[in-house]
Amino acid sequence: MALVPMRLLLDHAAENGYGIPAYNVNNMEQILSIMQAADETNSPVILQASRGARTYAGENFLRHLVLAAIETYPHIPVVMHQDHGNSPATCYSAIRNGFTSVMMDGSLEADAKTPASFEYNVNVTAEVVKVAHSIGASVEGELGCLGSLETGQGEAEDGHGFEGTLSKDQLLTDPDEAVQFVEQTQVDALAVAIGTSHGAYKFTRKPTGEILAISRIAEIHKRLPNTHLVMHGSSSVPQEWLDIINANGGNIPETYGVPVEEIQKGIQSGVRKVNIDTDNRLAITAAIREAAMKDPSNFDPRHFLKPSITYMKKVCSDRYQAFGTAGHATKIKQVGVDIFAAKYAAGELDAKVAVTA
Repeated sequence: MALVPMRLLLDHAAENGYGIPAYNVNNMEQILSIMQAADETNSPVILQASRGARTYAGENFLRHLVLAAIETYPHIPVVMHQDHGNSPATCYSAIRNGFTSVMMDGSLEADAKTPASFEYNVNVTAEVVKVAHSIGASVEGELGCLGSLETGQGEAEDGHGFEGTLSKDQLLTDPDEAVQFVEQTQVDALAVAIGTSHGAYKFTRKPTGEILAISRIAEIHKRLPNTHLVMHGSSSVPQEWLDIINANGGNIPETYGVPVEEIQKGIQSGVRKVNIDTDNRLAITAAIREAAMKDPSNFDPRHFLKPSITYMKKVCSDRYQAFGTAGHATKIKQVGVDIFAAKYAAGELDAKVAVTA
């Protein structure tokens, strides 16, 4: 089976009340970890690559790694998604390289650093939607800038993130603007800003409503009950990985991520896609440091990389279970982008908003 559009998975998740973790990938070991966990838990898969990942691995290598995954696990529906596309050109190049879903992140301008106007965001996102939907690919947009409500600052992910300090209004998605944005762009999914940020250093204390606005998701979902919402920067930063890293020569200070129970609240309020990268990076780093310290004379790369697959697979399996994803892969009838192109053209997948707030 070929790759499937993300809209297929998100529609099924909405109909059945679960969320799907979207894991960033750069190499073979990460894809193996995700696919093994998905196979063991019978979970649908969203693999996503940033611009940095596409540059690091190379378009051809990345594409063939993903093709190997779907050939090895044909019963698992798999999406290949462009994460944080900074311009229409980035999204179009992803589609040309076989991606079945793209994110046009117009919350920042094409430099991926400067906060953009609402009008700019609408214009570039709508442009990408028109092209992507014509061939059946899904589109995710973003409204509001991803950053910390504690500090007003963000952290760049592979070079994508605003510079300086923003106000609370800029760091939280406005429900009224969300309605306008979805109506004007017709995106399949909307990433919302609620105080999460990229990287391991999200919060200096266990997050409360003051610095993690999970309630904002419910407000947006009330206005957009048929729009799939997305949580970015949603790694939980488990203490177990920090402990292993620091016990084996690392130096990561105390930090807090997004608690799994808070993500579960988001899923109950319409979140269907949950972006996770840092947790997997931490698990891989913990495994490599631990293996290196246990056998300092070993120089076989497999000595370090095999345990990294095991540790990352644990993270993925845990999230598939916690988000309710497990058990759904083989329930989804796999169809390709051509079927969805026809659905978009017929208006079957047009965005619908609530009549009243």
